[in-house]
Amino acid sequence: MDEALRLAAIAAEQGEVPVGAVVVRDGEIIARGYNRRETDKMATAHAEILAIEAACKALGGWRLPRCTLYVTMEPCPMCTGAIINSRIERVVFGCPDLVAGCCGTLVDLQSYHFNHTFEVQGGVREDESKQLLRTFFETRRRQQKEEKEKKQRSETEENE
Repeated sequence: MDEALRLAAIAAEQGEVPVGAVVVRDGEIIARGYNRRETDKMATAHAEILAIEAACKALGGWRLPRCTLYVTMEPCPMCTGAIINSRIERVVFGCPDLVAGCCGTLVDLQSYHFNHTFEVQGGVREDESKQLLRTFFETRRRQQKEEKEKKQRSETEENE
């Protein structure tokens, strides 16, 4: 989870929602990813998807047996679907996603009878994961407020 948190911090530095993910097999990190939706202008560029894609390339196939995905925030429906389809055996996440979490918070996709199930462990380094998100969104809201005020001042000056 240390590496996932480090990757989440990189995402935040790049203006991305701070989520990081790593795929581990036999105790070794084989793939990494962090959110890149804004950077790549791609809806599917979630940390988990990028890490799963990199793991598939590293292992030379779409199945990821004996793999654990560590991610700083609970996976969304798309990412949970990719976890099921890639046959990842275990998911460890930091904080729950109250808006789109599909590993038990909003929905539990494990409760459906798909052709693959995986073990889930949430709350690992939860406080650190939440703090990264909290700081990111507080900063974003402050910047948006400052930009709005600056625009209003500029419009007022133009009208005088």
